[in-house]
Amino acid sequence: MTEAGETTSIATTTVIDNETGPVADGDTGLNTKEETAKAGKSENRGVAKAAGVIMIAMFLSRILGFVREQAMTTQFGRTYITDAYIAAFSIPDLLYNLLVGGALSSAFIPVFSSYLAREKEDEAWEVASTVINVAVIGLTIGIILGEYFTPYLIPIVASQFHGEKLALTVKLSRIMFPAVLFTGLNGLIMGILNSYKNFAYPAIGAVVYNIGIIAMGILLGPHIGIAGFSVGVIVGVIGNFLIQFPSLVRKRKLKYRFVLNLKHPGVKKIGLLMLPAVIGLSVSQVNLLVNQNLASGLTSGSITALRMANRLMILPIGIFAYSISAAIFPTLTAQVATGRMDEYKKTFSLGVRSIIFITIPAAVGLMTLGTPIVRLLFEQGKFHHADTLATAAVLFYYSIGLFAQSAVFVIVRGFYALHDTKTPLKLGLLTIAGNYILNHLLIGYLGARGLALAYSLTGFMDMTALLFLLRRKVGPIGIRKIVDSVLKIFTAALVMGVSAYFMAHYFEAFVPVTRKLAQLIEIAGVVGVAAGIYFGVAMLFKMEEVDTVLGIFTKRFKRKKAFA
Repeated sequence: MTEAGETTSIATTTVIDNETGPVADGDTGLNTKEETAKAGKSENRGVAKAAGVIMIAMFLSRILGFVREQAMTTQFGRTYITDAYIAAFSIPDLLYNLLVGGALSSAFIPVFSSYLAREKEDEAWEVASTVINVAVIGLTIGIILGEYFTPYLIPIVASQFHGEKLALTVKLSRIMFPAVLFTGLNGLIMGILNSYKNFAYPAIGAVVYNIGIIAMGILLGPHIGIAGFSVGVIVGVIGNFLIQFPSLVRKRKLKYRFVLNLKHPGVKKIGLLMLPAVIGLSVSQVNLLVNQNLASGLTSGSITALRMANRLMILPIGIFAYSISAAIFPTLTAQVATGRMDEYKKTFSLGVRSIIFITIPAAVGLMTLGTPIVRLLFEQGKFHHADTLATAAVLFYYSIGLFAQSAVFVIVRGFYALHDTKTPLKLGLLTIAGNYILNHLLIGYLGARGLALAYSLTGFMDMTALLFLLRRKVGPIGIRKIVDSVLKIFTAALVMGVSAYFMAHYFEAFVPVTRKLAQLIEIAGVVGVAAGIYFGVAMLFKMEEVDTVLGIFTKRFKRKKAFA
């Protein structure tokens, strides 16, 4: 990863090597191969460093996300009030995850990065300026329309709300709608910074976003109720913007200008990529909204239980899957742009395997220790033990598909690096339809747990189909190696899970867990020992992913061949 103050991207360096190598005096061709190999290793080391930086910031952001939810449930419990807030929050949260977390930058980064790789920075900024201006105009109009038509939008996220619950949801939604403008700007700025291989400030912005919500919720909650958290959303997105924008001005010599060149080929390209990217990356979000909509017809608190369980489930996705996929995406794009498809396949395969290496044991841990974890994080104030059990039950079924949902993050970006957004789009629509059908089949038997199980099963469907079609598109991508890794990882995770279960069982048999300190000691101790067991078994299997993941955390490699 380049430092914040540097301006040369990895992609640009690679292009220069490939173009000048063959004409160098005395070049035999071997030097070019050696230089390309060194450049590939350097890129992958940059990926590991970038992922490490993002993981730290995302870890803090996700922890603050739990503090945010805890602050809300402590004040208001698992009631219709929290159901209303979560439903209202769904609209700006969906846009935040799509624009900041993916779609704008996934359509924007490949085009912007390709201009940088060809040393056309001024033209890249003409494209960026046009997109920024279009986004500001379009989102402003969207906010005005959204404020007026809010009562007609709520049925999309909670069709069974009526009376006081519906009125509260409308009120909270209208407070949060202006956040959409800054959400769009944050997504574009993140795309520009990531194209320059600057990942730190966008990741820190997510931390500030959560701090804003927590601060306003705690300060204003006792005075204006749960609307304080809605005000916090506005404060949070503005804070995110104020973190990223000055860094762009200060470090990257901002070249923005007011221009609307809609006929520019780069702008047209982004437009063609944008809509499919939105749908492709929104599959999991849309599925969650479908689940939430159906849960609005269940008992009060069902939406809150789904939300709390989902927050726990997406913790490893947010920290690891997002971090790794965001870090490798510019590298994949540069490798495709410079015709190095063999290195693209290696980077892609190792990215998928690294995510699976982390998320399978995370899923087993959440399934095994669901009740103790929920009890530690949320059981206080108006959130009672019955709420803990309901949330842990939903968490179990969400965790089944955790590694599949995580892998999709990288696989989808593998398509986007190839400028193919249509394939994820088509599969996304099929996955949404499959989730809808499974929801209706399972909700009658399992209630909210059935909605979580349907979400997990559709994740497997999406992952499998995406891998198959990507292989058909670019040739062998190491699927056999991925399957072999999954079998070893599952074996190690199973040993870990059984050990964690008995450790927690014996701890609770001898130590009362009515106080937070005892609960914290239980989780910290069991998770720490279980993680050691998992890594120990993985090392016995001599898995390549051990060195890769440790390299991400330490920002270096234990062996030179970790990314070879």
